[in-house]
Amino acid sequence: MKPIMSLAAVAAIAGLLVGCTVDGSKNAASTKVTHVNAAEAAQLVAGKKVVVLDVRTPAEFAGGHIAGAKLIDIGSPDFEQRLDQLDKSRTYLVHCRSGARSTRALSTFSKLGFKSVVHLDGGMNAWVKDGQAVQK
Repeated sequence: MKPIMSLAAVAAIAGLLVGCTVDGSKNAASTKVTHVNAAEAAQLVAGKKVVVLDVRTPAEFAGGHIAGAKLIDIGSPDFEQRLDQLDKSRTYLVHCRSGARSTRALSTFSKLGFKSVVHLDGGMNAWVKDGQAVQK
């Protein structure tokens, strides 16, 4: 008699039941990602509805950033470990200079099981172009 399910199928189902995928990531399907423009992001920041995460380099951050932003450089070797230390139940507004690096970072937020991430489309370029305040 042939088994009804392969061992891999049983492992995949068991992983889903405990909130992890077979590859070890934490319930990536549960991360809600919302995309906003600079004006929408500014409203979220003003209302203190998000924690601002800047994934640019320290030099870019020093050149100007959103007030209250926390810097976690996507290029640093400990990027994933530093993200993993954050409170995953909070909502994070993530951005970079143009949106490319922060878009790349979204998969890491999902992999780590963050509940809600807001992406600033166009990054700091869009923020500045919209006339939003920059802190140095």
